[in-house]
Amino acid sequence: MPASNRAAPPPALRVAVLADSDTRWKWGALTARRLSTDPDSVHLTGYLLRGRATPTARQLGEVGVRADRLTEVTCAEFLAELRTPRGEPGNAHGSAHGRAGDSAYDVVVLALVGGAVQAVLHGARALWPEPGARPVFVTGYVGVVYEKLADGLLLRHGADLVLANSRHDAERFRAVYEGVGADAGAVVETALPFLAPAEADTYDPVGSTIHRVVFAVQPSVPENRADRTYLLRRAAEHARLHPGREVLIKLRSRPGEHTTHLEELPYQRLAQQLPGGLPSNCRLVYGNMGEVLDGTDLLVTVSSTAALESLHRGIPTAVLTDLGVRETLGNHHFLGSGCMASWTQLDAGLLPKADPDWLAAQGVGAPASTPAGPAGSPGAAGAYDPYTAARARLTELLAEGPLPAPAPYYTQDTAPGYLPGILARHHLGPDGHPLSGAPRATAGGSRLRRRLRAHLREAARGAYRHGVQRVAPVIRRLGEL
Repeated sequence: MPASNRAAPPPALRVAVLADSDTRWKWGALTARRLSTDPDSVHLTGYLLRGRATPTARQLGEVGVRADRLTEVTCAEFLAELRTPRGEPGNAHGSAHGRAGDSAYDVVVLALVGGAVQAVLHGARALWPEPGARPVFVTGYVGVVYEKLADGLLLRHGADLVLANSRHDAERFRAVYEGVGADAGAVVETALPFLAPAEADTYDPVGSTIHRVVFAVQPSVPENRADRTYLLRRAAEHARLHPGREVLIKLRSRPGEHTTHLEELPYQRLAQQLPGGLPSNCRLVYGNMGEVLDGTDLLVTVSSTAALESLHRGIPTAVLTDLGVRETLGNHHFLGSGCMASWTQLDAGLLPKADPDWLAAQGVGAPASTPAGPAGSPGAAGAYDPYTAARARLTELLAEGPLPAPAPYYTQDTAPGYLPGILARHHLGPDGHPLSGAPRATAGGSRLRRRLRAHLREAARGAYRHGVQRVAPVIRRLGEL
């Protein structure tokens, strides 16, 4: 075929992902690729927001999502990077979407806690106070949204796309924005980006025999020692009652590491103190959750997002009721799912069956094909793609030319007693500009100085983690005497 007749490759999408933990990096990086019609053409630059939960190299490796470049930054440093052009259109870093010259990126995915998202949006507003060739800002949630719904959503308002992981979430998100008179047009229904197409990964049980049970633990749910020890003991007892089963306790991090939430009482240490220890068919495991689920016959958790990943595959999934069904545990989110069960019931042989209507509302286990509808819509015949609407909206924004300044709901007029504190935590003033003395880019220093700063930061993190996991529990116990 003559070269002139060959189809042109899709334009490279320059995407930056700013994340503050390992799980949010996974969500952000996978979302960035799902937003493109050709994931392989995405030029992905990763930024890790410097803080207590900055992931280690081991955690990043376990996530398994690679970036073309990965840098640790402060909020002020990231904002400076946004305004740094990276080449002309057509080269490896240049935009093919008519947006080069004023921004380093076409799209910025903010995989952060709400306060950090708000800080970046106000910083971007300071960079682009007038319509300009700024990036499209995208944000959302890593998994189940069971607490601080209004607070977290309003801190994310101002992004061009606020991704909802299900129809249920999209309806709740719009209701919150409309309830305060804020524009809800940015809310777009999608799905968790790590949920593979339903037809690619379905559970195929061999009879009714359960060979592998996985207990997916959480860093902060439940919080206290007694409850966490109870759950660990029941998992061990389940293994003793069923010697033909392999019971895996899936851990999120190693002692000293942090994820999205603080973990004061790691299960590794609780296991060392468990009377009788763990039986031979019960062990602690790390690794990518998707790989662990590959051989799983029953997933057990309190309220982990792993439950959605398991349900999407059709794996029997139990959401524990042993400690009650409470908002603080997050298991209330699964009311109506058909998955609520206790360890006692599981010991007796119960295998929960999920409710199809509940699954559909949560965007889980979407059918491989759907009835015919408008071309390109989620109802079109063929493979169901929950990111179709988000990609269409992103394409519109990229084609619009100069975009207006970001317009968060929180301003000096709507939240004068709240917003300044949020911005100050990230060394930004009320107008979104960096405060005097805010940490800046370190490229100008010598290599020795940069290494010294890196070692000092790691030492400070180590001291903080030691305080959280060793000192704080002791002080708390002393206070209870």
